[in-house]
This record gives sequence, structure tokens and C-alpha cells, in this order.
Amino acid sequence: MPKNNKKPAKKKALLLFSGGLDSILAAKILERQGIEVAALAFVGYFFDAAQAKKSAEDNGIKLIVEDFSEPHFRVVKNPRFGRGAGMNPCVDCHLLMLTLAKKIAAREKCDIVATGEVLGQRPMSQNARALALIEREAGLFGRILRPLSAKVLPETEYEKMGIVNREKLGGFSGRSRKEQLELAEKFGVKNFPSPAGGCILTDKEYSKKLRELLEMKKSPDKSDIGLLRIGRHFWADGAKIILGRNHKENLKIKELADLPALRRRRLWRRATGALAKERKGDILIEPKSVPGPTVLVRGKSDEKVIDSAKKLLLKYSKGADNNTQIKITT
Repeated sequence: MPKNNKKPAKKKALLLFSGGLDSILAAKILERQGIEVAALAFVGYFFDAAQAKKSAEDNGIKLIVEDFSEPHFRVVKNPRFGRGAGMNPCVDCHLLMLTLAKKIAAREKCDIVATGEVLGQRPMSQNARALALIEREAGLFGRILRPLSAKVLPETEYEKMGIVNREKLGGFSGRSRKEQLELAEKFGVKNFPSPAGGCILTDKEYSKKLRELLEMKKSPDKSDIGLLRIGRHFWADGAKIILGRNHKENLKIKELADLPALRRRRLWRRATGALAKERKGDILIEPKSVPGPTVLVRGKSDEKVIDSAKKLLLKYSKGADNNTQIKITT
């Protein structure tokens, strides 16, 4: 009988990928076992995939970007498993990512679902109990490979089947980065970001502004959420008033404002199917004779609200007084 010299098909892993050092190392560990890696980054209202794109490009990793803004926002508003110190629904967020990853893995014909998680690195979502909970709820029990911590976690189905060699996986745990840095040097990984401050939803000030927005507005949209990252925020009689703190923020406020000229362009885009919904117009208030903040008024804009916005503008404008000229764009 003729010999079958056909090589077995290369296994493929779908790896949740933030672009940080841990996810880069997880990709390298899998690649060293002859496994093809497809990295998966999610984008939403609270984070983008800029770092994931840069790290994937620097390290020759194929990247898939998925927008999960709406389902993620629903999770932020109503998490099943609670929040951390801020508005961060870490367990629910990881669960959503892995539930979607399961479907994407099937779509991309991937044999393995993997993450760059390290046991004990994050207290809420990366302890042993949370990891097991997420696996069960996502329908992936025993089928989420964590290459950096595999040796200190239960054996996965991939290891039992011989798809992955457990001896060539890591046994990292805790918050120290010493072992990761040593492995990066061993693998020749040089382009990776410094540790960042983490998810914006863990930030106390940001969380406070988001809570207020959710309390005051029934259905905030992407623009409302985008404004949370900039300026001083105030509420007056149900209206949102935002003041830029510097020139850059003033420009950003103008960019995010919904003014009549902008709305006409948006209406045209909606007519072509590019925009799904429209809001009522915002109001911009600026000092004409002194340097100061650009003020955005969103929502109710009666005389009382406009008067409150003017007072705030004068308070935060250098050298302003009651005679300062003010420009109002409606």
C-alpha cells in the first residue's frame, strides 16, 4: 500500500488579545508549539483596539477586531456578577468576550480558544473561582487555554488530547512581571507596551461621571459616553453642562457637539443608510473677549440652564466678569 505522506493539518488558536505583554507572550508560546494564532481584539464604547493593532503588527500576528459596543454597554449597566471598586463589571466583561469568542472560533475554524490571562493578576476576574465560573457560563469548561498559567490551572481538553504540550506552557501566577520580562527576553520580544492604568471603568472619577449619566439619562449613546473622558461635568435641571479644561479639550467638545450644520451632514448620511439615529441639537457657549473654556449644553436648554452654563463659563474663564462678551452657537 502506498504511504500517506500528507502532514496533519496545523492546529489554529483564537487568542483574546489586548496587545499587552501577556497576550503577546501567549501568542509566542502557542506559535512555538506549531500552532497558528489568530488574535481577537474587542472594541466598545470604553476602549479601542489601537494597542492590539500595533502589537499585532510589530509581532507578525494576524488580528481580528470585533465591535461589541452594544452588548458590552448592556453588561456595564446591568452586570450579573457585580462590579469592582468602580463601574467595572470584570467577570461579566470577560464572560461576554469568551461567549463571543466561542462563536468567532467556530466561524474562523479554530481548534483552540486561548487568553493571555495570568492567575491572580487581577483580583476580581482572574482568581481560580472566577476563571472556572466564566468557563462554565460561556459553555467552554475545560476548553479555555491560558498558556502563561496553564501549569497552575486544571488540565484543559487540548492538553489531554495532545493538541498542546503542557510541559511547554507556563506556570505564572500573581502580579509580578519578572517572569514575563524574562520570557520576553528569551523570545526576543522587544516591542511591547509598558503596563497601563487598566480599564477606564476602574477609574473612580470616570465611574462617578458614568453613574450620574446613567441616572440622569435613560438611553445615553456613544457621543454621551465619549464626552465623559474630557472636561468638567455638571448637571443643571436635567441638562448636561461640560466645560473644556484646555485648548485640546475645547476642540474635542466642538468635535463631539451636535450642531445644526453638523446635523445636516448627519441627516444626509442617514438618508444613505450610514446613520441610524439623530439627537436634538446641542448648544455651545464660548467667551469672546477673554480666554476660557468651550461649554457644551446637552439636553434641556431653557433660560435657566443657559444662565447656569454662563455662570460656570465666567467662573472658569481667566479675567472674566459680568461684562465679558459671550458667543452662543445653537
